[in-house]
Amino acid sequence: MTAVPTRLSKQARREQLLDVALAIVRANGADGLTLPTLAEAAGVSRPVVYDHFASRPGLLLALYRRLDERHRAAIARALEQAPPTAADVAGAISVAYFACAADIPEFHAVSSALKGTPEMETIQHEMHDGYTELMADALTPYSGLDRAALRLHCAGALGAAEAIAAQLNRGTTTAADAITALTGVILGRIERATG
Repeated sequence: MTAVPTRLSKQARREQLLDVALAIVRANGADGLTLPTLAEAAGVSRPVVYDHFASRPGLLLALYRRLDERHRAAIARALEQAPPTAADVAGAISVAYFACAADIPEFHAVSSALKGTPEMETIQHEMHDGYTELMADALTPYSGLDRAALRLHCAGALGAAEAIAAQLNRGTTTAADAITALTGVILGRIERATG
């Protein structure tokens, strides 16, 4: 006797669809992800997929948010485990940033697929602000900068992280050198402000 599959709750179905969407992007790139290909790969009807994601950009945005949540959670975990020194906190941020870039390669593909959509610009600003706050909160105990200056420093460090990640993705640097470079960028003004 075969087991009758249980019906998934709406949230569980959404998570399942996002898992399948991530697998599609990993295997075929973001161009291979459409609502019909997702329905087929997930073994559900197209209306089920359209009920969760009204459009391809809607699906990609949901996937992007999910990947961002994983990235942010990994950085938060790394910060919780870091010894309480400026160098260790900066190092933990750097290690987690590049580990996520390596562990979640789909993040860039999904981001690229969303370029030019109005919603994406808003989401990227929200996410950038969230990362800036996360970094500023972690670095506040070690910085003599006021909050506005520290946030600006963190925003600059994030820009540097993206540029260094591009070098890493092109194979023009190593992960160890990328981590060292970003850690130095993060510490640069912090150390001057406390010195």
